[in-house]
Amino acid sequence: MTIGEVIKKYRHELGYTQEEMANRLGVTTPAVNKWEHNNTQPDIGLLAPIARLLGITTDTLLSFKDDLTDEEIHIFVKMLDKKSVNTPYGELFEEVKEKVREYPNSEKLKWNVATMLDAWRIAYQVPDSEQYDTQICEWYSDAIDSEDPYIRKNAIESLFLIYYRKEDYPKAESYLSYLPEDDPGRKSLQADIYNKTGRKEEAYRAYEELMFDSLNHLRMYTNALQTMYLEDDNTDMSRRFVNIQSGLAKLFEMGAYHGEGMGLDLAVHEKDVATTEKIMRCLIDHSDSITDFVHSPLYSHMTLKPSESAFMSKLRSDLVESFKDETTYGYMHGNEYWEGLRHYTL
Repeated sequence: MTIGEVIKKYRHELGYTQEEMANRLGVTTPAVNKWEHNNTQPDIGLLAPIARLLGITTDTLLSFKDDLTDEEIHIFVKMLDKKSVNTPYGELFEEVKEKVREYPNSEKLKWNVATMLDAWRIAYQVPDSEQYDTQICEWYSDAIDSEDPYIRKNAIESLFLIYYRKEDYPKAESYLSYLPEDDPGRKSLQADIYNKTGRKEEAYRAYEELMFDSLNHLRMYTNALQTMYLEDDNTDMSRRFVNIQSGLAKLFEMGAYHGEGMGLDLAVHEKDVATTEKIMRCLIDHSDSITDFVHSPLYSHMTLKPSESAFMSKLRSDLVESFKDETTYGYMHGNEYWEGLRHYTL
């Protein structure tokens, strides 16, 4: 039964009309009608008055005998949150256990209450909070089987953190196997475990890989934004992101090709001959530095290979050929450097 069906059932048993119930609760008749047709849910502050009016407990009002809906779980959690201010933790814990006993197959309920109880015992500095570990971990473990990937992932990470706090690093690490190997969250947690368990080389490598991956994502996002602003003819913002990309390349020691060769699209858009020449020179002259970052101490624990000479030679020739395109670079006519490129034969 839904909450609306519970209200309707007990209202009929007491012989109240919807209007009479509405008047007693200080709400409108349409509001009661919407509850009973499951179009809306009563406000959390009305749960206790409704239960008293119907002669039932709030547990009965919320104890639906079918699986709980997301809204019903939300109402229960909000009620718990409100009670947590003045109710002893142990009492809340027992109330939650009783609710879970009624809905033993509700993984979403278990995950929600486990998350709240776990957070409360830390926030409220509950004495001897370890006594609750077994039950909370059991609820999290059940949530690992959820079909909802968000719940599953968060339940796994919560179990990891419980054992991480207890400094049971082998147990914490065991839960990482539930996460995909390419999951950034798994990589970060694994790096922490490496560091805590003295596996320094693995920790350095893992953190460097995370840093390198994050850098590549930042470069991709800033490049996309720079292009979008350019398409909207907002050259000021486009230039700003060009500077950010250049700054990232320098900060993370990516080499001259990446650090000084930014902004070509902006220069073309503005038909800036001098800047275009400068960038062309940089890209061609420093094409062999495209993988200079592999020699940076920042990535000394990663396995990175410099590009082969054949690749860099082809890159240089491809750049030269692309710069000859008159459709794109026609505004460079008369520029000595560009004219030289046009007549350059590989």
